[in-house]
Amino acid sequence: MCTFDKDNGPRRLMKKGLTLILVGHINFILGAIVHGSVLRHISKPSRHISTEYTVANIISVTSGLLSIATGIIAIVVSRNLPVLRLQIGLLIASFLNALLSAACCIGLLLAISITVAHNGEGLLMGCNFTDVPINARSPVSARCPFDTTRIYDTTLALWIPCAVLSAVEIGVSIWCFIVGLALRGLAPCGSSYIKEQLEVEAECGPQGRRLIGKHLNPDP
Repeated sequence: MCTFDKDNGPRRLMKKGLTLILVGHINFILGAIVHGSVLRHISKPSRHISTEYTVANIISVTSGLLSIATGIIAIVVSRNLPVLRLQIGLLIASFLNALLSAACCIGLLLAISITVAHNGEGLLMGCNFTDVPINARSPVSARCPFDTTRIYDTTLALWIPCAVLSAVEIGVSIWCFIVGLALRGLAPCGSSYIKEQLEVEAECGPQGRRLIGKHLNPDP
């Protein structure tokens, strides 16, 4: 993982950045669909807000946005490896994105488990105004201001891909974080020589250009 070289490393970093942007957009869109088609109704009947609502719409959407930002930073760094501020930005953004994506993945798995275990009762919170217990898979119709026929299957069908994409964001963000460590020469990638390569290139670059200029335009 710490074998980030100056020749093939930037191309790999750019691909990882593009992956984060793509996955972040898909995760954001799926979270928005869950919010717009299902979960935005939960808080309206009796002003109840379920755990599923909070997890899917706040953490998931925020994770998608941060993944997009981290991917953009990774692409910029791949074209400007010696820039210190960009290296630090990659370290911070990838670290925060890995943490938030991990929280998103764990929260979504927890929400899926709760929903399956309780047959989607949390999805119908505030809809049951009778003495008969109603769940999302019950043949008895609940008195809700929205259609409950497919709320259970639709929510799970959107949450499961979100959890998988969050796991992908975790892996890619950790890889970008380790690349940032290698660029700065920090542990556990302190033995990597990419930092020395960049420093030598930065020091020798202007001198080399001056020598070439003197060779092409010798003084009379």
